[in-house]
Amino acid sequence: MSTAQIPFLKGHGTENDFVIIPDPDNALDLPAAAVARLCDRRAGIGGDGLLHVVRSAAHSEAAGMAAEAEWFMDYRNSDGSIAEMCGNGVRVFARYLQRAGLVGEGDLAIATRAGVRQVHIAKDSAGGDITVGMGKAFLPEGQVTVSVGDRSWPARNVNMGNPHAVAFVEDLAEAGDLLSPPPVQPASAYPEGTNVEFVVDRGPAHVAMRVHERGSGETRSCGTGACAVMVAAARRDGADPAVTGRPAMYTVDVPGGRLVISEHPDGRIEMTGPAVIVAEGLIDLDGIAIASA
Repeated sequence: MSTAQIPFLKGHGTENDFVIIPDPDNALDLPAAAVARLCDRRAGIGGDGLLHVVRSAAHSEAAGMAAEAEWFMDYRNSDGSIAEMCGNGVRVFARYLQRAGLVGEGDLAIATRAGVRQVHIAKDSAGGDITVGMGKAFLPEGQVTVSVGDRSWPARNVNMGNPHAVAFVEDLAEAGDLLSPPPVQPASAYPEGTNVEFVVDRGPAHVAMRVHERGSGETRSCGTGACAVMVAAARRDGADPAVTGRPAMYTVDVPGGRLVISEHPDGRIEMTGPAVIVAEGLIDLDGIAIASA
């Protein structure tokens, strides 16, 4: 293989799509500008984000998790910024590991900047669903408000390892074009910005959402966002598994498909949905500046 080329794959989970860069030894330098170029839908491969596949022991941010999880998802937003977590990305990351023969069916652990996430790949699920343990939701105190144009809605502040503002609306069209981040007040609630979800009801324990992902714009799906929406909807509906002792399960429709989110009495949240690898090939480094470290 030419030193001017590196391998890549392309995958998606409910049409939340990612460029996948296998780099077990963390030998590649991936500056923000190069990531943004790779994720560009005209000048690069195109994606809502980039999954940098690295052994935990080889990455300074994940070495402390190496005993629990061999692989680290070094996730980047499409603008090149670093993100703590991506729920759809974890499923696609796991699918890549399975495809590459690095893991098999069953349970595995994946390190992320939001901590270790437990994943289950079902038997004979080469194109089927993967379940990810998404950790627990944290609900900061205080009211927040989301605005689009001259309209505003109260929103629920939910943290899933990354921040979310969840607003319930009458019609998803009220979210506007979501090209730029909807203003959220007070700004002090989200000092590093936030993901914003707009939600409508579809039926009992069934909602639909649109999302502006911080650093990526509107995406076809957001896994952590779907989990935040499920928790916000459950609390709105008076369902709190920690209080009732009974799990709560919601179906969350996203523009790219459907996710099923469950919250257990101990606070654990699980997300189940598809993960698909659609292409693989070589990146020509003459067109995209990625230098070896």
